[in-house]
Amino acid sequence: MANLVSPQMVVNTPLSYFTWIPADPDAVRKLLHPKLNPTANMQCFINQYQVLDAELTSGFGAYTLTYAGVDTDRFAPDGEIPTRWWTHYLNSNAGMRAYAAERGVPATAGETKLEISDGILTAVTKAEGIELIRTTVRVGEQIAEVARGQLSYVTELDGKLIDGIYPFIAPMVTPWEVLSFEFLAPDHSIYALRPASPLNVTWGFYSPAASFTYPGGENVLDL
Repeated sequence: MANLVSPQMVVNTPLSYFTWIPADPDAVRKLLHPKLNPTANMQCFINQYQVLDAELTSGFGAYTLTYAGVDTDRFAPDGEIPTRWWTHYLNSNAGMRAYAAERGVPATAGETKLEISDGILTAVTKAEGIELIRTTVRVGEQIAEVARGQLSYVTELDGKLIDGIYPFIAPMVTPWEVLSFEFLAPDHSIYALRPASPLNVTWGFYSPAASFTYPGGENVLDL
């Protein structure tokens, strides 16, 4: 992998992204940086995706990724999408993990696989060969709209909080419905994010061809 400098681009990537209410808000709060505040409903987020062709990236190469974490009471530049704090970042590409870690992302090894059969998307996340998360989502083929904007993710680097801005374009399908969302490894730290029962999904989408930069701009927060 060539020397990577920010920003990097990824295009035409299938991904499943949504937010939910957790079963154990106290456990989730402990994973959030003490200088950040959660949303009132303590919602968490997950993005599961795979980039199967190196030509879809400006430099990363092929990789799969599941990242998850906690939404905060800050906002992305649009003033609507919450700024997000990564608690877990499970990436299959060692070079990309190093790139992310240099920016304060908690990058560790992991694999994610997405498959669609008869309109049902199954997304499975593994680490060290152990299944951590299995998601099933009903997805259609019709594009409902194309979302455009910038996401905001905060990391900590050298004792400073850094707000990374990630522009994106994502055609979103309809219908879309999360059917099940299972956390399968109680001994893994990501289990703290498991959803409440019944499942309460607060926002989300499936895109068959999302594009984004990684990141587009970084700012030090004065908190």
